[in-house]
Amino acid sequence: MTLILSQSDLDELHQQASKPQVENLVLDSFERLEGVPEIVGQGYDRSMKLSPGVSLNFSDCEYHQDLMVKTPAHEHPIQFTIFLSGYLYVDEVHPHIGGTRSYFSGSGISPSYIEKYRAGDRLITVNVEIEPQLIESFLIEDGQYSSDIQQLLFKGEDWKNSFYPKVTPAIRELAQQMWNAPYRGTAKRMYLQAKVFEIIAMYLDLISADRQPIHTTLGFKPDTIARIYHAKEILTTQFEHPPLLSELAQQVGVSVSTLHRGFTTLFNTTVMGYLAQQRLQKAEILLCQGNYQVSEVANLVGYSHLSRFAAAFKRQYGITPSQCLAGKKVVFG
Repeated sequence: MTLILSQSDLDELHQQASKPQVENLVLDSFERLEGVPEIVGQGYDRSMKLSPGVSLNFSDCEYHQDLMVKTPAHEHPIQFTIFLSGYLYVDEVHPHIGGTRSYFSGSGISPSYIEKYRAGDRLITVNVEIEPQLIESFLIEDGQYSSDIQQLLFKGEDWKNSFYPKVTPAIRELAQQMWNAPYRGTAKRMYLQAKVFEIIAMYLDLISADRQPIHTTLGFKPDTIARIYHAKEILTTQFEHPPLLSELAQQVGVSVSTLHRGFTTLFNTTVMGYLAQQRLQKAEILLCQGNYQVSEVANLVGYSHLSRFAAAFKRQYGITPSQCLAGKKVVFG
């Protein structure tokens, strides 16, 4: 069974979770330890503010059941996350993250997305969030390098850029050194902040060599992007009985061709492909709950032909709807 929570639900559960007992872990005064909600799994989050505008979080969690977390659009700082263990499975906004793929984000507005965690997985992460003004203060105009980096990292009220740099051995070693900092008190705080900025420097070097985020919004004005995201939200809430393509385009105020191009560019899928994703995600949830037969689920999510539903479900999850209903775990891509 998949547990489905909004980000605010998860935050509330974290606030109510009991404080964990972690063997051989000694906290400094600037650190805060929180437990993982029992309904979600077991483990802890260790967070700290290293200096004004720089926050660090170490997380170690093993999940009891499959979990989906829905995060709405929100303002986003500069952020990087390195996975020392496990994977984070995300919907079409981001690729799956973990292993040799890390996450680095500029500042701006983040679109809504859904995170997925698998039962039995243990995620160990190092996560850093930095206020954009702090990084910007370092990028004194020194030629084209500084100008290009600023354009990529600081988007203000526009959609942010996201990157997925390879976790090199040097970056992994730095993350592990941070996890096992050899100092206490002020020295520890200084040590950790130095490591944060060393990793930032490595990421900026990797990004400047490419100069192009994976998900680009080139060719679209911010207003057009907002309209395409509105279309996505309509399909998300009305996937059982969606409007016709022409009706959807008219509803959000763009042409059909712009809608097609926008979905391909922003979400790496077609309009119909996204609609199918939403239907199959809902179907997987209903099947895991075990309250409906396969044919009932197919009708509930908008499939009139059972065979087409079964074929689409197996392509998406690697198992048949009947196997999912019987309790077999889906295979995330």
